[in-house]
Amino acid sequence: MREKRCAAVVLAGGQGKRMGTAVAKQYLLLQGKPVLYYSLAAFEQSELIDDIILVTGKGQISYCKEEIVEKYGFRKVRAIVEGGAERYHSVFNGLAEAEQAEADYIFIHDGARPFVDEEILERVFRETVEYRACVAGMPVKDTIKIADEDGFIRETPNRSLVWQIQTPQAFASDLILPAYRMLIEKEEEYLEQGVQITDDACVVETVLGYRVKLAEGSYKNIKITTPEDLQTAEIFAAENVAIIQPCV
Repeated sequence: MREKRCAAVVLAGGQGKRMGTAVAKQYLLLQGKPVLYYSLAAFEQSELIDDIILVTGKGQISYCKEEIVEKYGFRKVRAIVEGGAERYHSVFNGLAEAEQAEADYIFIHDGARPFVDEEILERVFRETVEYRACVAGMPVKDTIKIADEDGFIRETPNRSLVWQIQTPQAFASDLILPAYRMLIEKEEEYLEQGVQITDDACVVETVLGYRVKLAEGSYKNIKITTPEDLQTAEIFAAENVAIIQPCV
């Protein structure tokens, strides 16, 4: 199964406005290391991953190179590139580098999700090999309501069919690359139609009409967005500290 090359595009360009801190959320310390360290470490140590492309915010390339990649010895980081105005612009920039790495499969992951692990990567990879497009996620625990424009409940979807979507999201490169190229080429048209691209699955669903498989992630695979998330992450990290291996 590992005859093909895999690259990981790790997104670390968020400003973290909802966190309310001067430091971007991916650089906040978690058990003494930047949040970004943990997702990079997971890909660095994974036997599935050959190359990592790190996508940063504007003006952050030198910082990431010196204070993250070199400091912690991430040898699989092939390139550090600057992101764009929107998430999908940043992904597109990372995909260009993944294409240069001649990756057959590409994982896309939010650097603010520090608890991705090898089991999640393997589950997503297996489904991607079979179905060419797969996203990590978990069934929701709460009842979900769809609201109308006036704030009243419009409908209640069947909870057994509702998943909260996470990253990584993985794709065959010959699927995700043309999908993103088409998205960028027709960006204005999609915006005029009110299309919202909130994750990478949206791109292949919207642009290509391709069905995306779901794979189980983890309820601990949280994205750090608010101060409450960071508090939760501290608890999870403390539980896992004994199994987190340094990359130096």
